[in-house]
Amino acid sequence: MNKKSKIIILILVILVILGVATHLFLTPNTVENSDAKNITDMLNRSVQIPASTDSVVATSPPMTTVIYMIAPDKLNAVNFQWTNEELKYVPSQYANFPVVGGWYGTQDGSYEEFIASEPDLIIESIDEGNGDLATVEERQEKFGSIPVIAVKDTTNIEKMGESMLFMGEIVGAEDSANALNDFNNKYLDKVHQKSSQLSDADKKTVYYAEGDDGLKTNPSSSSHGQLIDLVGGVNVANSLNQGNTTSSIQVSIEQVITWNPDVIITTDPEFYSKVYTDSNWAEINAVKNHNVYLSPQSPFKWFDRPVGANMIIGVPWTAKVIYPEQYGDIDIIGATQEFYSNFYHIELSNDDAKKILLDSGLNETNL
Repeated sequence: MNKKSKIIILILVILVILGVATHLFLTPNTVENSDAKNITDMLNRSVQIPASTDSVVATSPPMTTVIYMIAPDKLNAVNFQWTNEELKYVPSQYANFPVVGGWYGTQDGSYEEFIASEPDLIIESIDEGNGDLATVEERQEKFGSIPVIAVKDTTNIEKMGESMLFMGEIVGAEDSANALNDFNNKYLDKVHQKSSQLSDADKKTVYYAEGDDGLKTNPSSSSHGQLIDLVGGVNVANSLNQGNTTSSIQVSIEQVITWNPDVIITTDPEFYSKVYTDSNWAEINAVKNHNVYLSPQSPFKWFDRPVGANMIIGVPWTAKVIYPEQYGDIDIIGATQEFYSNFYHIELSNDDAKKILLDSGLNETNL
């Protein structure tokens, strides 16, 4: 072999080595980039996320609830501990999610616990029209390479569709998100039509009782009592309007007696268990006429707390408890079975659904 041939062979060997090195050191980045996509979140931030998302966590319960509804197999952790009662309506495969806390109410989350759950991306809720860019950017800095996606909150049941559909896109659950949005729109359309036909004389007054003594409430300006107005009820606490607040307002039993509501709705089982035997409430029309109702509780409350997609099934329920005659065409048993099957991932028999509704205060003739 002459000298020229040896040089050529040496060059070829070097090129082969360089090619292998290039493959070893550059291919992962190339694969990573090809397996990613850029999206624009609801704060108009450009964020790179995996092309296929397998695990997601959210920093607050309303966002976690949506993920659970549309893509439970991709939910990596929850912000709360299921209660034993709630677990009766949670399939076993979803009963033991890690609890990572979050940033909501008075709660502070742990960045370390979120990171330890190894999600592909993290959902951060932002106020509609008032998104906190600084907070989202702080989250992104603390979470490092895990993408943080800003999504408008779901506090307004008439506007939450945009956020649900967007979440469906980013987690690859478009069909489920569309189905959830369609279910919501079906009953929104119905209550819009029916409530518009109610005369002022036909409208019923409603008190939303919070707390174990029933003496906290929310006016219409709060998102917590929005279903009352939506279905055509008159919130008796409207005179207490204090702006759009998330805090309940303390009232006295004398004030409730003065309001004398036609209907009382509560989310507190303890209050509900004693309201019919408490002499302080005995002369109020809602109590005298047996029109006090307890929001179904599991796996999420139907009427409030959290304010989110869990309230979607609360729309037909609230319509039935306030105006059973006007909304007599709503098949609330069928709606309950459909919602639990498609979005809570558990099958209810006719009797199962009926028990939930009867326990809430509805009677057989109003189902």
